[in-house]
Amino acid sequence: MPVISAPDAFTVDDLYVDLHGIVGHHLHLKCEGLNLAGSIKLKAAAGMVDDAVASGLLRPGQTLVESSSGNLGVALSMIAAHRGYRFVCVTDNRCTEPSVRMMRALGARVEVVSRPTADGGLLGARLDRVRELCAADDSYVWLNQYANEGNWRAHYASTAPQILKQFPDIDLLFVGAGTTGTLMGCARFFRDEGLPVTVVAVDAVGSVTFGGNPARRLIPGLGTSRRPEILDPSFVDDVVHVAESDAIRACHRLAAHGFLFGGSTGTVVAGALRWLARNGGSEHQTAVLIAPDLGERYLGSVYDENWLHTNYGTEWT
Repeated sequence: MPVISAPDAFTVDDLYVDLHGIVGHHLHLKCEGLNLAGSIKLKAAAGMVDDAVASGLLRPGQTLVESSSGNLGVALSMIAAHRGYRFVCVTDNRCTEPSVRMMRALGARVEVVSRPTADGGLLGARLDRVRELCAADDSYVWLNQYANEGNWRAHYASTAPQILKQFPDIDLLFVGAGTTGTLMGCARFFRDEGLPVTVVAVDAVGSVTFGGNPARRLIPGLGTSRRPEILDPSFVDDVVHVAESDAIRACHRLAAHGFLFGGSTGTVVAGALRWLARNGGSEHQTAVLIAPDLGERYLGSVYDENWLHTNYGTEWT
C-alpha cells in the first residue's frame, strides 16, 4: 500500500494498453496520466523544479512562472502548492477549462492570452507575457520548458528506462512532439544504450516544430509555433504529421471501446497507424506509444459534439 507525503511521489509507471483489438496492430500504449497531476508533465515539472532548487535559481519566497497549454501548468501548480511557492501560469484560450480550474483550485494565478503575435502565434504571445512578468519583478523564476534540459533529462531518467524494462525487445517508439522533452529524453536514452529502436516523432499539422507550415491548431498539447530549443532532430528517425480531424477520430475510436484518452493520445495513435501503413510495419515488431494524459479534461472539446461541429464541421466524422 503506497503511503505518500508529497503529491508528486505517486505515479503508475507500468500500465500499458494493447490496442490490437481496436486498431488491428499490437501497439502498446503507455498510460502516463495515472498520477495526481493527471499527465506525463508531472515528471518534467518535478525535474525542472528540483534542478532549479539545486542550482540556487529557485529560493524560498520566489514565484515560479511558466508558459503552458495546460498539463504542465497543472503539475507545477500542484508542486508549487506543496513546496510553498507562488505560481503564475501563462496560457492561451485553447487551454481546456478543467485545466484552468484545476490550476486555480491549487492556488495558481492563471493568465490567458488570446491575441497571437505576428510571427510566433499564441505561443509567442505567451512567451512575451512571461518575459514581461520577469522583467517587472526579479523574484519571478521562469523555468522555460522549451529550453530547459531538465525537461528531457526527466524522461531520460524515468520514462525511457521504464519502457525498456517492460519491453526489452522494443523496435518502434512513437512519441508526440510538444516541447519535445519526452521525445528528446527517450530518443537520447535509446541512442546512448546503443539499441536499434526506431523513434518516430508525431506532430500536429500546423506545427512548425519540424519545419511545417503554421496553421490553426485547437487541440492543446502537441505542436508549436516556434521550434523548442531542446529539440535535436538528429536523434529522431522519422516524423509523421497528423491532422486534428484524424486525431479526433482516433480519440473517438478508442472511446468506443471504453478507453477515454486526451487529444495528444489520439494524435499519437493516428500517427502510428499512418506510419505503419506507409512503412509496412510487421506484427513481429514491438511497438510502444506514449499516452500523455487521459480524456476527462477534453470532455468540453474533443468529446463535445457542439464544439466539434463548430470548429470542424463534418470533417472529423
